[in-house]
Amino acid sequence: MVYREAIDHASRNVGLLACAISAGIHGALVPEHFAEGMGAGAGFVVATVLLAASAVAVTLRPAGSLAAAVTATVFAGLLVAYGLATTTGVPVLHPDPEPLDGLAVATKAIEAAGLLAAFTLILRPLAATVLQPKGT
Repeated sequence: MVYREAIDHASRNVGLLACAISAGIHGALVPEHFAEGMGAGAGFVVATVLLAASAVAVTLRPAGSLAAAVTATVFAGLLVAYGLATTTGVPVLHPDPEPLDGLAVATKAIEAAGLLAAFTLILRPLAATVLQPKGT
């Protein structure tokens, strides 16, 4: 039981930290992206708000909750959006592909860790239910 609680605690901390770091970076880049265009700037504002809300939700909600699923969706969306932004561009928001950037790659690595932590929070209660031997 203590082991499961430790996993939940660690996953929440990683998810919270990933949300906070990514929100801070996206928030700091809002003015630069508004200079590129309204769509890119608005996209960064939305990302910042979603990440901040996810940080609060992951802090307050237990493992297996809707908050973990939404957080995983936010991270997955950001990773896919960056993949598109660097290969084909994102229609309306950022139509021209952008070059790889060190800060962006580091942010995506942090978001990937957050995605993994969110999946752990989603799947751990399911695994405990499905894999727990009868009578224990």
